[in-house]
Amino acid sequence: MEYRTLGDSDLKVSALSLGTMTFGEQNTEAEAHAQLDYAVSQGVNFIDTAEMYPVAPRAETVHRTEIYIGNWLKHQQRDQLVVATKIAGPARGFGWIRGGPRVNREHIHAAIDASLQRLQTDYVDLYQIHWPDRYVPMFGATSYDAAQDRDATPIVEQLQALGDLVKAGKVRHIGLSNETPWGVMEFTRCAEQLGLPKIASIQNAYHLLNRTFEAGLAEVCHHSDVGLLAYSPLAFGWLSGKYLADPRAPGRITLFPGFGQRYNKPNVPPATQEYVRIAQQAGLTPATLALAFARTRSFASSVILGATTLEQLKENLGSAQVTLSEDALAAIEIVHQRYPNPAP
Repeated sequence: MEYRTLGDSDLKVSALSLGTMTFGEQNTEAEAHAQLDYAVSQGVNFIDTAEMYPVAPRAETVHRTEIYIGNWLKHQQRDQLVVATKIAGPARGFGWIRGGPRVNREHIHAAIDASLQRLQTDYVDLYQIHWPDRYVPMFGATSYDAAQDRDATPIVEQLQALGDLVKAGKVRHIGLSNETPWGVMEFTRCAEQLGLPKIASIQNAYHLLNRTFEAGLAEVCHHSDVGLLAYSPLAFGWLSGKYLADPRAPGRITLFPGFGQRYNKPNVPPATQEYVRIAQQAGLTPATLALAFARTRSFASSVILGATTLEQLKENLGSAQVTLSEDALAAIEIVHQRYPNPAP
């Protein structure tokens, strides 16, 4: 397993990491622990979770993922692992999280204390804002609409509160998720001007069907020394190819249709078909092709894997040994030109 420095932090993270949003919904606690054990045995040292997990979010299951991880983590060598979690943002409902989550000082302090208790640890290595407190288009929305702007916690206040957590030793580094170029630049500017902790990472969707990160965020993150944690590298299972043969195949798209809307676009099937063809010509599974592509982008610090079975996890982790040929990369670019970002 390759290890990379996350942004300008002192964290060394495995190039492939384990996402956990299935723990407590699609996976039992025993299955979750088996995934964690196997991933670590293969060199994965970075585990990503969130207070709102599992997905799809429900009052009946909220926080279950962190609890499962905590029951496993207490038996591990804590200093050998990089553990990341996230605070939920506003405007998506979730009244069962602090009466409706915000990213202000009160909520930040309450959220980290609760996460640490569930995770059964004194600190997290990376604490991320799951999505902005302010309005931004996300989760499939692509156009900024100023009319939807709303009152939001100033970024300076968010950074000051996160800085308190760093000073208290509860958090080692901070990061963002589902952010925009402006957001990364503003967080970085405020940190530099006021001597507050700088963000080390951004966790955004990145995969063959959504390469929008390359347009603006790649440049911003390069100059700001912020690492990408690429989530959904298989596009909710689309890039495994399984939905081409059976649109109702078991998986997150069919289980949670509300969370799969960003993939319900006309060019997703034909683009996927082309990537499956390229994988077949290269002698690879479609999933391996997709994961190897994301892992080898210069701006990617780690690619976050999600699996519901050990067999899936084994195949996905096997992609760590794969380097795509120049022919495969050239073929990918041809498809990307024909079907640019069909699922942004």
